[in-house]
Amino acid sequence: MADPATQTATTATTTTPLLQAENLTRHYRVSQGLFKPKATVKALAGVSFSLQPRQTLAVVGESGCGKSTLARQLTLIEPPTSGRLLLGGVDAAGASKSALKALRQQVQMVFQNPFASLNPRASIEATLNEPLLINTALTQAERRERIEALLAKVGLRSEHLRRYPHMFSGGQRQRIAIARAMILSPAVVVADEPVSALDVSIQAQILNLFMDLQAEFGCGYVFISHNLSVVEHVADDVLVMYLGAAVEYGPKTRLFAQPLHPYTRALMSATPALRAADRRERISLHGELPSPLNPPSGCAFHQRCPLAVARCSVEAPLLRQVDGRQVACHLVAASG
Repeated sequence: MADPATQTATTATTTTPLLQAENLTRHYRVSQGLFKPKATVKALAGVSFSLQPRQTLAVVGESGCGKSTLARQLTLIEPPTSGRLLLGGVDAAGASKSALKALRQQVQMVFQNPFASLNPRASIEATLNEPLLINTALTQAERRERIEALLAKVGLRSEHLRRYPHMFSGGQRQRIAIARAMILSPAVVVADEPVSALDVSIQAQILNLFMDLQAEFGCGYVFISHNLSVVEHVADDVLVMYLGAAVEYGPKTRLFAQPLHPYTRALMSATPALRAADRRERISLHGELPSPLNPPSGCAFHQRCPLAVARCSVEAPLLRQVDGRQVACHLVAASG
């Protein structure tokens, strides 16, 4: 039985999670110069969460907080340094090559830039056919039938199959990228800023498409974003990261109604709101995100935190259960 601190922030269920990370870490050895020893970058410093069917986990934080590193772990592009990553209950970190190949079919990715994520020399039919050709035993007619059916679901027509990526708009390209991610009916889709490169008028259409496909296929989403307005629209749970670690993790409704960690409060205060009643007092953070090559002692956030006390500079806080979510803050834990 996993420790309660690593369980999902949503209502407990006996269903096996689609995806479960347990103290996931990723370190890199990097060169500092010709005559200097190599240093260790702790890009992920022990992240735990779980994802249930038809649920969306949003991962938020500043650039450099570890979101993209986490995405590479979840999509099995690179192995974790330590910790466990379970897909449907199977530990991917210790899986054999054949088992890993099967697991990779269960987790797919939608990238941020639709103009760079598609092969410009491949037709749309070739792009969608390739995953089926490699990973299934379907006949050519069966592959064509599945491709046309999925293309219709994402709002495109069969005559688009013979065209090339440069012939489509940004929104259409992202629909094609989503179709490519869904063609193998994955259990988990990792979406890395999937609407940030699109016009605002198109973003809502793509977000609604994501939600419609999730309802139909029953998959789970890990939605990486810096746009909290988007997160509030699509997420069930929210994982707030700072310098490779989780500082707050819980249901979206609780985090948006009353963020507890000072960093979460600062992020929420920067979110624009049309109604005056929804606007928060702006919290300005001074200084830059510390370098993961030389992280500060104690709480990684204490140098920028307006509430920091002496304890924060010497003792790293652990995630604790407070008011229906997990928070890594000495002051919040003491008041909870």
